[in-house]
Amino acid sequence: MQAADKFQQPTSRINEMWQTDFTYFKITGWGWYYLSTVLDDYSRFIIAWRLCVTMSAYDVSDTLDDALRFTGLDQVKIKHKLRLLSDNGPSYISSELAHYLEKQNMAHTRGKPYHPQTQGKIERWHRSLKNQILLENFYFPGELQDRIRQFVDYYNHERYHESLNNLTPADVFYGRGQFILEEREKIKQRTLATRRQMYYASQLNNSNLMS
Repeated sequence: MQAADKFQQPTSRINEMWQTDFTYFKITGWGWYYLSTVLDDYSRFIIAWRLCVTMSAYDVSDTLDDALRFTGLDQVKIKHKLRLLSDNGPSYISSELAHYLEKQNMAHTRGKPYHPQTQGKIERWHRSLKNQILLENFYFPGELQDRIRQFVDYYNHERYHESLNNLTPADVFYGRGQFILEEREKIKQRTLATRRQMYYASQLNNSNLMS
C-alpha cells in the first residue's frame, strides 16, 4: 500500500489511474446523502458516480463496478495494473475494499492524511459541483440525482479545462483531443493569413489613394 503527497510523474493515458472520493448533501426531511465518484486522472472525465445513503466499502466497490463496466475493463485483461487513488476514509482502508481491489487486480494508493491536495482533481470536481448544486433547493433524492446527472454531463462534455489545453474531459477521454487541437491550429493559421491579406490590401489601397 502506497501513500503519497502527490505524484511526481503525471499520468500519460486514460485508465492509468482513477481518483475516487465521497462528498455529501443534505436534503431536508430526508437526511444526508453521499456522492461516490470515480474520476479518470488523465482526462478528468467522470467515469461513474452513485448517490448513496452510506459511505461503506460496498458503495465504493459498486461505483468501481460501474466504472469498470463503462470502460469495458471488466471484459479485458489489461497489461498495466490500474491504480486507484483515494484518501484514508474508513471505507477506503477497509479489508472489504482491499479484497475487492485484489480480486480486480487494481493497485491502491492513499493520500497522506490531512493532505487533500493529493486528490486535487476530484476535490476541484466536488467544489465545482457543489458551487452549482447548493444554490438550488431539492425536496426529494430523485431531484438531486437528476441534477447531479445533468451537471456530470455538462462537466464531461461542455466544460473546457485550461489544464487540458482548453479541451473537455470527454475530448481527451475519447481520444479526439489531438484532432481538435490540429483543427484549431488550422483555423488560427487561416485567420492570420486572412488578416495579413486584409492588412496588405488596405496598405495598397491607401498607397493608391495617396498617389
